[in-house]
Amino acid sequence: MPRGTYPLPLRERVAAWRPGEGCLAALEGQTNEHSQCGVQVRIAGVAGAMPPHRYPQAEITAAFKAYWLEKLKSPERLDQFHSRVGVEHRHLAFPMERYPQFASWGETNDAWFEVAQELGENALGAALERAGLARDELHALFFVSVTGIASPSVDARLINRMGLRRDIKRTPIFGIGCAGGAIGLTRAADYVLAYPDHNAALLAVELCSLTIQRDDLSPANLISIGLFADGAAAAVVSGSKVRRRAAVAGPKILATGSVFYPETEDIMGWDISEKGLKIVLSPRLPDLIKKNLAGDVDAFLARHKLTRRDIGAWVMHPGGPKVLNAIQDTLALPDKAVEASWECLKRCGNLSSASVLLVLEDVLANRAPEPGTYGVLLAMGPGFCSEMMLLQW
Repeated sequence: MPRGTYPLPLRERVAAWRPGEGCLAALEGQTNEHSQCGVQVRIAGVAGAMPPHRYPQAEITAAFKAYWLEKLKSPERLDQFHSRVGVEHRHLAFPMERYPQFASWGETNDAWFEVAQELGENALGAALERAGLARDELHALFFVSVTGIASPSVDARLINRMGLRRDIKRTPIFGIGCAGGAIGLTRAADYVLAYPDHNAALLAVELCSLTIQRDDLSPANLISIGLFADGAAAAVVSGSKVRRRAAVAGPKILATGSVFYPETEDIMGWDISEKGLKIVLSPRLPDLIKKNLAGDVDAFLARHKLTRRDIGAWVMHPGGPKVLNAIQDTLALPDKAVEASWECLKRCGNLSSASVLLVLEDVLANRAPEPGTYGVLLAMGPGFCSEMMLLQW
């Protein structure tokens, strides 16, 4: 059968879709080959936005030691934790001296709402500009955050602040943590596949510094306060009927995949109480990655008649040294494949859902693959789950 033709009408092709393939695979035919029908959902623009308060890692560590004083029984442990997370600098939503003044979760959540709107507008505006689009050409907005809550949500406020169109479709998403960048990008891709003459955007805003539990001296919290940071990132996805106007061509999204790991809710997430959001971070995470990820990635690629050897670009969430090392080891990747992720971690820490988009921004700007190169975008997060996206430049 010639490429670009279908054996079944659209409704029957959707019915024949197999779980885990994503809407793209459902609509692109049934034979699992990539680029079956020439449908070109494309990432048109990506941009990050950071708060202006940037600190060296050692300065942040010293501030915590000074705050806790004798409560920290082994101050050298904090130095050890923070020196091993691969982070050199981090951006914070506020100057460090402001944080002891927050007296409740309500105050920190109000602060999150304030800064999230500012960073969100900056990131989304820059991504639209890089895509060559006016603000009234955005038809759908997906907003992801796990570090604060609001109703109406931040996306509603941005419609007013930015003068976005009144008929824009908006979807706020909460609770998916570090996987949020990949999940939100998938939802945006699904949308423009259904509406090929539309543009959709994912906006991820995470202000992890505003979730810090100052009376929690557990190892999980001591590690997290050295790893997580603040910032935002946005990505614009355009349908196949949208004329390309971006100065830098982004990759096509060929397929998406999701894997959920049963009975792993305690691996990562929040314990939520009247004090706010308390980090849950299990030391079992690297073992989960080593046990499952290689097989899951191989199965995802095999559905499109590809293997890891065919992938020339890896865009991976920089979850931390143990996570990145576990991913690199289990996928048998060369150092160069994870270079962009390590650089993002070093430059600005772990920004939860926004981080994988910042890695993608760096790849597009500084490490652009040759045309035709296949890539995999990968993030993992609470559930526990893996989210994958097959790209082609």
